[in-house]
Amino acid sequence: MNRPIRMVALVSMLMTLALMANLSISYLWQADYLTNRPENRRVSDARFGQDRGPIMVGNSPVAKSSPVDDRYKFQRSYPSGPLYAPVTGFYSYTYRASGLEASMSAQLAGQDNSQFLSRLINLASGAVPKGGTVETTLDAKAQKAAWNALDGRKGAVVAIDYKTGAVKALVTYPSYDPNDLATHDLAAASAAWKKLNADPARPMANRATREIFPPGSTFKLITAAAALESGMTGDTLVDATSFKLPGSTKVIAQSCGGSKITLTRALTTSCNPAFARLGAKLGDKALREQATKFGFGSTYLSDIGSVASKFPDELDAAQTAMSAIGEFEVAATPIQMAMVAATIANDGVEMEPYVVKRVLDSDLRVTSQTTPSARTQVASAATAAELRKMMVSVVQNGTGYRAQIPGVTVGGKTGTANSDNKRNPYAWFTAWADDPTIAVCAFVEDADIPATEIAGGRVAAPIAKAVIEALR
Repeated sequence: MNRPIRMVALVSMLMTLALMANLSISYLWQADYLTNRPENRRVSDARFGQDRGPIMVGNSPVAKSSPVDDRYKFQRSYPSGPLYAPVTGFYSYTYRASGLEASMSAQLAGQDNSQFLSRLINLASGAVPKGGTVETTLDAKAQKAAWNALDGRKGAVVAIDYKTGAVKALVTYPSYDPNDLATHDLAAASAAWKKLNADPARPMANRATREIFPPGSTFKLITAAAALESGMTGDTLVDATSFKLPGSTKVIAQSCGGSKITLTRALTTSCNPAFARLGAKLGDKALREQATKFGFGSTYLSDIGSVASKFPDELDAAQTAMSAIGEFEVAATPIQMAMVAATIANDGVEMEPYVVKRVLDSDLRVTSQTTPSARTQVASAATAAELRKMMVSVVQNGTGYRAQIPGVTVGGKTGTANSDNKRNPYAWFTAWADDPTIAVCAFVEDADIPATEIAGGRVAAPIAKAVIEALR
């Protein structure tokens, strides 16, 4: 009799242990899955019931939470609407979060490990938990200047302090209003989501960091850097006559002011035959290596996300020549081309760009602060200095003259990209200034004017000028 009872007891104990192990494993390994399931309304309601901290630009919140009399207790709102949407992102009941609302969610909700002390104090005192504050590097005047200068045209603007890597402006147009997705009217939020995603203008696309486009002649800065690193100088004479692409019937022709001109003159006039010929001479390996050093193939700003710019692989001589002038399959983000100008301005040192300056807990104690850091030495200081002189010539004597600012040294490079002959050309201008120490890239995807009138110097340079002036 005792033996069967012992067997039953043993089996019961083993089953109990197995059940406990299964529950423990489920809790440990499936906690996030179970918590984040969309049908888990209790967790979603609790998440929305948090008093999230603000996202700040200067002394003004661009995202904040206010108490409301409904089941969710606090309403997330965005006082400037579309202006800062590419950075703040949105915070939605149904569609979760994006931008800083997503990457800094734990800090904003007061749930980050760095805010443990504040949570402990709130628990002991019985105070209602509050989220932390995220302070950004953005400058309100620069952001508004970029937005106004785009003037309703598709495009993007990025401005970076090239000494520190702090992002001062990041604008994309068209944009969207995060308030439409953060509303507690879930039916209205769903309708807004569907409308935004069905819009052919793609207002939720971040053209500044998450979209790549042919950079046109702004890429000549990288070709020029490769040439200078190979031993050339700004005074080196280059052939500016018509250039027939190797193995092709295509001829690149342009009047550049002479059959033999200096490399500086070639950049000043944005001379296509000179740079195409130069690219073919340098070879695809040299161009690819220089592009990689400048950041092509890498991503920036993990807090809001970006895609990598690309320089194509396995090029023949004709494709290499076209790539040297920013065509064929070369593609870049506006932030990438801003970083090119920033690196040149900073003696060839590429700084790590960042948009979060510091994070404070609910008692305004600093829990984290970004320290400027260098990513890599892209080019020698001598090469960077030569490139700066060449870029100043572009603004003083060439295609970028519309970016001139009295009393400020500005160096820049224009670009006009038309790779398929179907759409209007893209207009680019990337530049740096000595006072303030800022690098700017202005990109206009659709200038909404006749194609023959579109040029980087005409369309994009005034945008960069406006941003630089706003930061003075």
